[in-house]
Amino acid sequence: MIATLQKEAIELLKTLIETQSFSKEEQLTADLLSLWFEKKGIPVRRNLNNVWAVNKYFDDSKPTILLNSHHDTVKPNIAYTRNPFEAKEEEGKLFGLGSNDAGGCLVGLIAAFVYFYEKENLNYNFVIAATAEEEISGENGIAYMQPILPAIDFAIVGEPTLLDLAIAEKGLVVFDGIVLGTPGHAAHIKNEDNPIFKALKDLEWFQNYQFPKVSEALGEVKMTVSQINAGKQHNVVPAALNFVVDCRVTDAYTNEEIAEIIMKQTECDVKPRSLRLNSSSIDPNHEIVKAGLKFGKKTYGSPTLSDQCRLTCPSLKLGPGDSLRSHSADEFIYLQEVKDGVQFYIELLEEVV
Repeated sequence: MIATLQKEAIELLKTLIETQSFSKEEQLTADLLSLWFEKKGIPVRRNLNNVWAVNKYFDDSKPTILLNSHHDTVKPNIAYTRNPFEAKEEEGKLFGLGSNDAGGCLVGLIAAFVYFYEKENLNYNFVIAATAEEEISGENGIAYMQPILPAIDFAIVGEPTLLDLAIAEKGLVVFDGIVLGTPGHAAHIKNEDNPIFKALKDLEWFQNYQFPKVSEALGEVKMTVSQINAGKQHNVVPAALNFVVDCRVTDAYTNEEIAEIIMKQTECDVKPRSLRLNSSSIDPNHEIVKAGLKFGKKTYGSPTLSDQCRLTCPSLKLGPGDSLRSHSADEFIYLQEVKDGVQFYIELLEEVV
């Protein structure tokens, strides 16, 4: 059965690659996935562009595992040399937009769900959810679905991890800063209220400050000044300088605590865009983590953001493919990685259900 599911997973992945599904534009892949489940005889439900189902013998008295990954993609970057919407096999690789992030994970989790779908007397229920808007942390994806789905006890979030266990993930807060000054003609007497020079102290603080608490799983909080803008003409001192800080938050702090520290330590006007993208983790002693360790898998803390940040239950990030390939030109996943993903998801879940 596993060999058949591996073959079906690869064929489904090819179809997904060849169906455009940019964030907020996932209607066609939602249609495709719904039809795929229907052909399998599995009752499927759809809310917006989110497609989900439960196992045949779902029992409200039992705890529930969520298998979740996304079917939206980023837009292809200008460095592509291939057609991003052509699913092409070459030298053991399957090329195409979304193949690695996170199509291989999604089809692997779907295959695992199908494997367990008709099994009776399981310790857990299963919910499979193929969700939208992950790439933009949108409100109409997993965040929208949480109140709709059955109560979840823990989740496996499909993202490329080389099938190692990401037991924690950094959160994200983006800060907008503004430094005000006095505009004037560049040729006149030295302007002591030039916002470009006023900003240097705070920009240096962002570069050098180290938050005292260090996470065991995720290390240090990381701040990066990623955008800066001031002035429109060479002969005019600007009235303001604007900058953006990308802050990756660990489980040692809440997003609110990070914002409070930054606003207290800096002189400029700095505000968070949102505090909703929190760090996430699962207990290293959780049964699903212990099950993965039995197979010789490594645990680590992930620096990249996924739909884990929107879940309110414990979650493990796990999947075939390599995160370093995500959003790259000529994206690909190895065919063997897809097959290994199907098999490992099944073997891992068999340890707990």
